[in-house]
Amino acid sequence: MDEQPAEADDLSVERHGIRILIDPFSAQYLAGIRIGYHSSFKGSGFTFDNPNATGSCACGDSFH
Repeated sequence: MDEQPAEADDLSVERHGIRILIDPFSAQYLAGIRIGYHSSFKGSGFTFDNPNATGSCACGDSFH
């Protein structure tokens, strides 16, 4: 886990006390994505909603 940007051009985003570091190459694929957290009797974990995805499979994971 990095606490400081590894490179000068790494992006640092902080929301609700959570800080995320993103390298410029990955940022192009994460633009507009919404990250959430879900907890239910089936389990819990992070959710990723990508409005840029053009397709998905039955499991709910986006691709394309």
